[in-house]
Amino acid sequence: MKRKVYEREMRKLQVRLCKLQDWVKEKGLRVVIVFEGRDAAGKGGTIKALTEKVSPRVFRVIALPAPSDREKSQMYLQRYIERFPAAGEIVIFDRSWYNRAGVEHVMGFCSEQEHKRFLELCPPVENFMTDGGLILIKIWLEVGQDEQRRRFEARIEDPLRQWKLSPMDIESYDRWYDYSRARDMMLRITDTKHAPWFIVRSDDKRRARLNCISHILDQIPAKGVTRPKVKLPKRSNKRKYDDQSTLKGKNFVPERY
Repeated sequence: MKRKVYEREMRKLQVRLCKLQDWVKEKGLRVVIVFEGRDAAGKGGTIKALTEKVSPRVFRVIALPAPSDREKSQMYLQRYIERFPAAGEIVIFDRSWYNRAGVEHVMGFCSEQEHKRFLELCPPVENFMTDGGLILIKIWLEVGQDEQRRRFEARIEDPLRQWKLSPMDIESYDRWYDYSRARDMMLRITDTKHAPWFIVRSDDKRRARLNCISHILDQIPAKGVTRPKVKLPKRSNKRKYDDQSTLKGKNFVPERY
């Protein structure tokens, strides 16, 4: 897809997202969007495209680090649930409680019993969420082996993207089929009627972002909210004040550009 076509279509979707946030605020909706997928599947870029033109007060992105010792002693879902939305908010999880079904299981950070118990509890817990009025959208970005390798190689060479590579990513890279089995088990058990998984093929980043955002918009029925027309008033000259001379002698940033 050519860049101009992509940018034109993305702008249309971002206009719809701006209208969606007005609807979510007016109706007091609570929305959770979960993004999962292998490393380099395109989660970060898709989330950036989803949120770059909307208010961070409505769209909140959660990307949690490894749990602290205190969090490890809590109920597993606790640190995720405490970040759930209030009325009028959309919370986006860049990886979520499904870490336990993926990286924690594959890399041995949880026991087999903990993994099994998580998968058993997930459907009823998510049913409880949606029964309470929460809109839960679960997205799995599916990247192919060749494309993942290409993206990893690009990160190795690009100083602007090297921060995206961690020792864990490199170790995970060698466990492709372990992750495939973990993915399939997760989908088999947690792809439910009340909280289905939606899979987006993401080898083509531009098409994946457009398809994903378009689908998310379709999952939240929204109507246009009428905004009052705004007209800037004429500035008053009463109590006129020379607000530039007062800045003389202050520390200005050098104008290098």
